[in-house]
Amino acid sequence: MSNEPAKRVRVWDPALRICHWLLAVLVIVNWCLGKFGPNVMTLHFWLGYAILSLLVFRVIWGFIGPAPARFSTFIPGPRALMRYLKGILRREPSNWPGHNPAGAISVIAILLVLGWQVVSGLMADPDDFINVGPLASAVGSGTARQAVGWHHLGANLILIFVLLHLAAILFYRLWKHEDLVRPMITGWKWVRRR
Repeated sequence: MSNEPAKRVRVWDPALRICHWLLAVLVIVNWCLGKFGPNVMTLHFWLGYAILSLLVFRVIWGFIGPAPARFSTFIPGPRALMRYLKGILRREPSNWPGHNPAGAISVIAILLVLGWQVVSGLMADPDDFINVGPLASAVGSGTARQAVGWHHLGANLILIFVLLHLAAILFYRLWKHEDLVRPMITGWKWVRRR
């Protein structure tokens, strides 16, 4: 890390921030609909399509968006990740320009789990003749029935990732004295040159 003082810079663009917050709200609402009902999942389906749209946008933005949003600039190599993790318990802000290496890995993991969830939901056929995914007939009945289990597994993984995400935000706020929420609202973050 540089000994230079941190500077306040604009890191997160409006499109990325809007995508992040919409995705957070839609995932939480859809998770609750999936767990607690109603039995007819029409709204769950529509929110799932909205989540799919946001995921497609995020993947595209990961290739053509501003530098901090691009996968090529924030996915760390193994050495960078290990170097970052060695100092993670230091009681000082990381002031990383964008996602720190651990955060970058979690972004990729969350995107993959959400992708898994959307695809399994599109293929699922729970044999209730009501809540059948639109691709269930295209994948065959065996796969469509298995997709129901994959979708339930995905819901559990999403819960784990959301809780880990919230725990990381609290850890950075309380232990490292670094606010990760405000930059995702305003776009501005305290950064040190690497």
